[in-house]
Amino acid sequence: MAYDEDLAERVRDLIGGRKGVIEKRMFGGLAMLVHGNMAVVIRGKGGLMLRVDPDDQDVLLDEPGVDEAVMRGRPMRGWIIVGAAAVGTAAKLRNWVDRAMAYAESLPPK
Repeated sequence: MAYDEDLAERVRDLIGGRKGVIEKRMFGGLAMLVHGNMAVVIRGKGGLMLRVDPDDQDVLLDEPGVDEAVMRGRPMRGWIIVGAAAVGTAAKLRNWVDRAMAYAESLPPK
């Protein structure tokens, strides 16, 4: 399944102009990396996978439309899935993308 091109464009509009941002196709979706650190993935299954501060993850999982990211049957600490409905408005999308980008930008460059 291909990722949502419209959602990808909306994310590009939000992060355009930031230094050190590149796009890379991976995991059946489109990843946005900042200084080599993955921050946002537009998922082939819909919605976003976002990198977040692991200390904030449990609180974020209580938000509507947010689930734990699981890879190969194992939970991924510091990653969440945000469903398409939870990023349906510009304000909601900006909130989630800004959170993920800020955390990725706080990490040492790769």
